Order: sequence, then structure tokens, then C-alpha cells
Amino acid sequence: MTHVENKEFFKGRGAQINTHNKFQKNKYVADHQEGLDDLMLEDTTTQLFEEHPKNIVSKSNSPDLPFMLSINPYQGCEHGCLYCYARNAHEYYGFSPGLDFERKIVVKRNAAELLEKFFNKKGYIPDTIMMSGNTDCYQPIERKLKITRSLLKIFLKYKHPVSIISKNNLMLRDIDILSELAKLDLVHVAVTLNSLNEHLRQKLEPRTVTGQSRIRLISQLAEHNIPVRLMCAPIIPGLNSDEIPTIIKAAADAGASAATFTLVRLNGAIAEIFTDWIYKAYPDRADKVMHMIASCHEGKLNDSRWNRRMSGDGKVAESIHQLFRIAVKRFMNGRALKPLNMTHFSPQGGKQLDLF
Repeated sequence: MTHVENKEFFKGRGAQINTHNKFQKNKYVADHQEGLDDLMLEDTTTQLFEEHPKNIVSKSNSPDLPFMLSINPYQGCEHGCLYCYARNAHEYYGFSPGLDFERKIVVKRNAAELLEKFFNKKGYIPDTIMMSGNTDCYQPIERKLKITRSLLKIFLKYKHPVSIISKNNLMLRDIDILSELAKLDLVHVAVTLNSLNEHLRQKLEPRTVTGQSRIRLISQLAEHNIPVRLMCAPIIPGLNSDEIPTIIKAAADAGASAATFTLVRLNGAIAEIFTDWIYKAYPDRADKVMHMIASCHEGKLNDSRWNRRMSGDGKVAESIHQLFRIAVKRFMNGRALKPLNMTHFSPQGGKQLDLF
């Protein structure tokens, strides 16, 4: 099928619109399309907004997640991944889940201080904490702010297990700390990769590193004996689902020890954002893709069912699950991540000096 380029597509951003914030009464109306589009879509620089939370560790009660505790040093994400479920959380800050999510980033500079206080709570029992349960902790602004690095220092100081998920090779900057954590079985890393097609990545994840860069990231982590898994997510039927075997083989060849995936689901405002995007980015296949997504979620774009919302069901979902299982068995058979160690935790950080 030949791709048809849409002249209205706004390059350099994932979302093509700023959807209305459901918590706000007033909204922009496109009575004069030419003027409003220029205002809404102009490629403005990233704006930072300071938040001073009292807590940094969030607890989840979702039966769909392998972790209960998570830390998100940033809200909003410059990567601009079109499908990101975290977009909806931006509404709680008074912003749109659309373009605002990519351009207005909330930062928590006191995250490391709060994490240390959390570890020092009387009677605290260590449990794995996920970095980036919502937005990427290694998004571009981290290069300057180094909030994630400051958090990793605390994890190492207290010898506390941590699991990281990211799609940015900026992680290699912290290979010194990650290597020390890995020696004590205190870290797992998941690298997100859902396509090796650069044309698709540039539209779907416009400000991320290339797929090949992420394969090299997996390779370099593995070379430093840092346990790494492939997070093949999200799988979008009709867009990247055919790449599953290729991606898993590439990750396996690079040294990944495991793989997992999720099916795309268009919850909340993401349905409007994704629908607008695909008819602009891929008008020739938009109808087919939208139909296939809905077929994985009982005919709906959003799916809030526990144990089904991330995996889907129906014939399309079943075929994707089967393809994934076959590929993992073929390319990663016998591999597994070594369990994280909970016994090294040192209350008060062992009162040791910070070596980094």
C-alpha cells in the first residue's frame, strides 16, 4: 500500500491538536481555522513548570501492572509519543493532553530529597520501585536537570531495588550508577521499542531516538551486565504489528533477556488525538487501523477492563499474541531476568558518603 502524505500534517510533534481539557469550562473554537491553527500548532519552545510535591512515590492498585510503587520526576513528555496514556494526566495540571503534553513539562526538582525521606520512614519494607510508570524519566530535559540521576544515587546509597523503563539512550550517561546497582541485583531496565521503521517512528514518536539507537542501548546495557528486557509497546494493528518478529530478533541479538508487549488502547482524550493524527499521517490506511484497534476492545477505542485493557481480545488480538509468543520462543527461549534482591536495603543509607 502506498503512503499518501497529507500536507496538513504538523511535523516535529506527535499530537496535531490541543484537545479540550475536560476540567475547564471555556475552550477555543476554530471559527477562523487559518488563524487558530497557526496559534495552536506553532513550534514553540518547551516550557518548564515547577511542582513541589510532598511525596514522590506513588502507589498503584492496578492488577494489570507488575509494580505497585512508581516515581515520575516529570509530568508531560517532550518525546511526544502520539499514543501515550500519560497524556490524560496532563489535564489535572490545567493543560491539554494534546500539544500541551509535549511542550509544557512539569518538573519535580526535589524528587531525590523526597525519596530519601520515603526510605527513612520507620518500619519501611523495601519493594521494587518503577521509574517512569507514567512519563519517561530520561526525556530530553533530563540531560540538563539530572533529576533521574539524583534519584539513582539515592537508590544506590540505600541499596534499594529499582526498575526503569525508557526509550532514550541518555540512560547511558548513568552507566556508572546502573552498573553498581546491577552488581547487587538491584536494577532491571526495560527499553521501549515498537518499530524499526524510521518513517513511522518519526510520525508516531517524533522526538525519540531512532529504533537502531535503542537496539544499541540494549546492547550496551547487556555488555555492562545490566539486566534488560524489550518492551514492545504499544502494538498498533495495521501499523507496526507485522514488525514483532523483527524487533524481538534484533533485541535478542543485542542481548535482551526478556520481552513483553501491550496492545494500544485509546483511553480518554487519546482517542480524539490518535484519530485526528492517523487521518492526517496515514489517510490511506486510517479506516482499517481504527477498525482493527476497536476490534481488540469489544468494538470500542477505549478499554477499561482489568486484565483486558492492555492485552485486548478478539481475533486480531489473538493473532498478535500468537505472533509474539512464537517470536519470543524462537529468539529468546531459555532466557530470563534475574530476580531483584530485596535483602541489601540499608536504612539511613548506611550513613555512607555519596561516591558519585
